[in-house]
Amino acid sequence: MSSPIAARTEETPPRRRLIHRLFEASLLFKGLFAGFETLAGLTLLVTPGAAILELLDRVTAPELAQDPRDLLARALLDTSQRLSIETQHFYALYLLTHGGVKLVMVLLLARGLHWAYPVAMAVLALFIAYQIHLFVLAPSATLVALSLFDVAMIWLVHAEWRGARARIAQPPTQG
Repeated sequence: MSSPIAARTEETPPRRRLIHRLFEASLLFKGLFAGFETLAGLTLLVTPGAAILELLDRVTAPELAQDPRDLLARALLDTSQRLSIETQHFYALYLLTHGGVKLVMVLLLARGLHWAYPVAMAVLALFIAYQIHLFVLAPSATLVALSLFDVAMIWLVHAEWRGARARIAQPPTQG
């Protein structure tokens, strides 16, 4: 997934290569997760609520038959039973938008477009701000983990951008 402006040469220091590999790995992870989010949003948008309830009923029934107090199965079933059409559409549009924005961001960064780096950092900062807002409303370890990953991603995007600008500023070597 090497971006055009991040091509490595023999002169690239090992630390820079490591940062570039971490950047590429984070892009791959972010892209896969964004694709999953987008697909989940699309699925929620086109799947009737009754079908979701029936599926979760089928998935949780064996677990609840074995252990009626299973926290995860009980939480899934309770949540699905309170799923209104408005809530379902909200989550569908949220996942489509959130996943779609991240997917576009990953594709632009993978192409190595210079303007995409600061835009991506701003988008990630907005995601972090929103995740902090959600955390204040309902504390969650998942939100903390996502925010920490986004902070690391901002650092990697900045490091990659700085490296790309430095490579462009270097005069071509005579070979």
